[in-house]
Amino acid sequence: MNAARVIQVLVADDSEIVRRGLNDVLESSEELHVVAQAWDGHSAVEAARRFSPDVALIDIRMPGMDGLKATRELRALSHPPRVVILTTFGEDEYVDEAVRAGASGFLLKDTLPEDVIRAVLDVAAGKATLDPAVTGRVMDTLAQQAPQLDPREEKALASLTERELQVLRLVGRGLSNADIGKSLHITEGTVKGQVSRLLTKLGADNRVQAARLAYRAGLER
Repeated sequence: MNAARVIQVLVADDSEIVRRGLNDVLESSEELHVVAQAWDGHSAVEAARRFSPDVALIDIRMPGMDGLKATRELRALSHPPRVVILTTFGEDEYVDEAVRAGASGFLLKDTLPEDVIRAVLDVAAGKATLDPAVTGRVMDTLAQQAPQLDPREEKALASLTERELQVLRLVGRGLSNADIGKSLHITEGTVKGQVSRLLTKLGADNRVQAARLAYRAGLER
C-alpha cells in the first residue's frame, strides 16, 4: 500500500500493557501506523507536536494531565489529531466533558481488535464513532445530567426539516449511515449528505456532539 495513505496514530495510556496491546492491534493493519506512544497527557501533547498524528487514542484517566485536558490541548494544535477516548463503563461521568473538548469518539478498553481498527479508520475519514456497547448507557447519563437547551440550540433544532430530524434521531441512537439508510429506505450516500448538512445546521463538529444534542432534546426516545 502507498505509504502516503497510511494513517498515523498516537496511543496514550498510563498502562504499558494497554499501550503495547493497542500498538500490536493497530500495527496489524496495513492502513495504520503507530508513530508514538505516551504515558500521560503531557507526553501525548508533546508527541503530537512532534509527529502530527492523524488520530490519537487517549485514555480518559491518566496521572498529571488527564485525557480530558489532553484532548482540549490536542484539538488546539496547529495540526490537530482527531481524538478517540478510551473509556470504561465506570467513567460515564467524564464523557460529556470529553465531547465538549472535541473528542470524535469513544471506545471501551475491551473492544475487539477489528473494531478498534475500524473505529480509527472511521475517525481518520472524518466520521465519529461510538462503541455500540457504551452508546446507550453513556447517552442516558448525558440526558440525565444535561441542562436545558440554550436558545441557539433551540433555534438550530427548529431549523431542521422533518427528514433531518429523523436522521438526527437515528444518529442519537448510534446508528451508522448504512443503518440509517436502511431504516429510512434511502441510500447511504444520501444519508452522508444529510448528516453533513445536519452537522452544519447544528454547529456540531461531529456525530457524537449531534447525538449528545439529540439525547438532551429527547429526540431519540
